[in-house]
Amino acid sequence: MARELDYAQRVERSLTKKYHKEIWAPFTRAVKTYELIKEGDKIAVCISGGKDSMLMAKLMQMLKRHSDVPFDLVYLVMDPGYNEINRHKIEANAALLQIPITIFETNIFEVANSTDKNPCYLCARMRRGYLYSKAKEMGCNKIALGHHFSDVIETTVMGMFYGSQLQAMLPKLHSTNFEGMELIRPLYCVHEDDIIAWKQYNELDFIQCACRFTENCTMCDNGGGGSKRQEVKTLIRRLKRDNPNIEKSIFNSIHAVSLDTMVGYKYKGERHSFLDTYDEVRGDGTIENVSAPVSEA
Repeated sequence: MARELDYAQRVERSLTKKYHKEIWAPFTRAVKTYELIKEGDKIAVCISGGKDSMLMAKLMQMLKRHSDVPFDLVYLVMDPGYNEINRHKIEANAALLQIPITIFETNIFEVANSTDKNPCYLCARMRRGYLYSKAKEMGCNKIALGHHFSDVIETTVMGMFYGSQLQAMLPKLHSTNFEGMELIRPLYCVHEDDIIAWKQYNELDFIQCACRFTENCTMCDNGGGGSKRQEVKTLIRRLKRDNPNIEKSIFNSIHAVSLDTMVGYKYKGERHSFLDTYDEVRGDGTIENVSAPVSEA
C-alpha cells in the first residue's frame, strides 16, 4: 500500500512531476549553467513571503536534499515592519511548506515612509543591506533572491524605455559593499506564469504587497497597479499575441550582445565609445595590424 503524502510532500511532488518541465528543470539548469552553487557554500535564501521567494525556498531545500554538491542553507525572513496579517501569513506558509525560517526585525518601513524623496528606492537599498549584513553575520557567503525569468525580461525593457540604457539583470553578482558575499538568482530561467500556475494548482495563498507605504497595492509592482513594471508586463503580454517567442528573444539577446555594433557602452562604470577603436578596425570588422598568423584554407 502506497504511503500517503503530507501537504509539503505533495507540493514537492508537483514540482518534480507536474511542473518538472516548467519549474524544476529550468531551476536546475540555471543553477548549473550560471554556476550559482559551489561546494561548501552557505546560502541565505531570502524570503519576502511572496510566491517567488517561497517557491525558491522550497526548490533550494529540495536541491540540497538531492544534490551531489554539499552546501548549507539558511531560510532568512527579514521583517521590515509587516502588519500582523502579513507576518502571520508568512509564518503559516513556511510551516505549511516545512521551511524552517529564521526571522529578524528591522525598522525599514518606518524609516522609508518618513521620507518624501523616493521612499521605494530607499526601502530597496535598506532591504538589500540588511539581508547581506544578517547573512554574513550567520556565516553565509551568498544570498539568494527570487527574481525570475519575467523579471529579467521586464528589467531589460524598462532600462531601454525609462532608463535610456541597455541593462540586464545578472544571474549572480559580487557584492560591492560586503566583501566575500555574492547574490544569486536561482529562478533566473523560471517564467512567472508557471509560478502562478504552480501556486494555484497547490491552492497556496501568499502575500501580494507588504509595503506599508502603499498598503492598498495600487502602485506596487506585485499588486498590478500603476507601476512602470506593470506597464511593461502589459506591453509584453500584448506583443506575445503576435509573437509568442518574444520573451525568449529578449532573453537570448542579453546573452549575445554584439559590442562591435554598439555606439557606446559602460564597463565597470566607465563609459566607452565606438570611436575609441574606430580607426583600428576596418569596414569588415577585422582589426588592422594583427600579428597572429593566418591559416590557409
